[in-house]
Amino acid sequence: MIVFHGCLSLVLLGASVTAQPATATPQAPSEQSDVIAEPVPPAVVASAVAAVSKLGEEVVLGRYQVAIERMNPQWKERTANRMGGMKALEEQLSGVAAQMVQQGISMISFKPQGQPTTFEVDPGRRVVKENGVSVEKLAYTKWMVLVPTATRFRIIRPGTKPVVIESTGYQVAVSDKGKDNWTFIDGAGLKVSDLRSLFITLPQDMSLPPVGKREIP
Repeated sequence: MIVFHGCLSLVLLGASVTAQPATATPQAPSEQSDVIAEPVPPAVVASAVAAVSKLGEEVVLGRYQVAIERMNPQWKERTANRMGGMKALEEQLSGVAAQMVQQGISMISFKPQGQPTTFEVDPGRRVVKENGVSVEKLAYTKWMVLVPTATRFRIIRPGTKPVVIESTGYQVAVSDKGKDNWTFIDGAGLKVSDLRSLFITLPQDMSLPPVGKREIP
């Protein structure tokens, strides 16, 4: 099972490859209440869920390169630095398919399942109108959506009956506002401190979706 979880994390860009200790981060705005927030449009959540669903479809078909390409660039850069460079990271991730075949593991399905949670992150300055006057204000520039997922794997080993494992987890989908161009961080092994090291304005007491596994009868 250790190998199984390693492959799962590799396929979905999870913690066995990417987990990092929290490092020094930029300071949060001195007055977070001064940052302009806005209601979450339902279309934003729908777009993030659809993007995770599309990612799942590609990975189930064995197109693991798509998952590598769609990895959140900030997270990917940090991971690459830890592993000795981007080439080393991509070489390790590109070997996932062969590892799964060697271990008799095949992915059956990977899809969103459950209620997403949305945050605004990455404050930046932009010009807004106040009483007809242009004023520069701090405003959040990105959406971050935690999308719960369910992934099923079949494991076939010589001399044993096939076993189906369902793994519950989540994808952290991040996009610039107005772009619907989502990149991802897999939730396997992820901690609040990991996310806050990238997005310092996230709540310290934020809740992450549950992660677990079970054998399907």
